[in-house]
Amino acid sequence: MKAKRYEDLIVWQKSFALVKNIYSLTEKFPNEEKYSMTNQVRRSCVSIPANIAEGFGRYHPKEKIRFYNISIASLNETENYLKLAQDLKISDTNALQKECVEIRKMLCSYIKAIRSNTN
Repeated sequence: MKAKRYEDLIVWQKSFALVKNIYSLTEKFPNEEKYSMTNQVRRSCVSIPANIAEGFGRYHPKEKIRFYNISIASLNETENYLKLAQDLKISDTNALQKECVEIRKMLCSYIKAIRSNTN
């Protein structure tokens, strides 16, 4: 079944859920992290579904892939902050890191499918 809206994409749904989970997690971060790590991880995670949505609306495959690659870059940044929070013992982020891995695999599959459909 072909998605009619970006909200129909499972990868968008999972990345949007990740955003909500990260917002919940970062509410519990120490106050001294409010303007550093909390702000950074929130900004990077919000970019993931936003770029998926923007890519979905693009007509040309190269443009779609470009935005999905930006989502992957934001996902990498988000995962980096989650690993840092784990290592600094700010919070247990293992489950969220696993979500990042799953979303990355899905985005890579989407990109691969788009490339194979244009050849």
